[in-house]
Amino acid sequence: MNNTISALFAASLIGIAGAAFAIEEKVEQVCAACHGKSGNESVTPDTPKLGGQPADYLEKALRDYKSGARNNPIMSAMTADLSKEDIRALARYFHNQPSELSYRY
Repeated sequence: MNNTISALFAASLIGIAGAAFAIEEKVEQVCAACHGKSGNESVTPDTPKLGGQPADYLEKALRDYKSGARNNPIMSAMTADLSKEDIRALARYFHNQPSELSYRY
């Protein structure tokens, strides 16, 4: 019994590590070109900084680009092949990056 539980626990840890690696790979291959790996190295003034943004906001924005509710040809193409799990993981990834945004009063 203990061996079964240990094996299941180890398998779930491997799965979590594999999913995290897959998202980091997707960030490096797709997102980083415009947003940078941390989401803070935007290449143009109109490319938003993603690092530290709320995960629910990022997730909704990605879903809206994918569905066409937000109209941006580049982001629509970038999100076309993302699964719900990819979108959720990408939103959490960028949320967990440090923010370089500041408030202006």
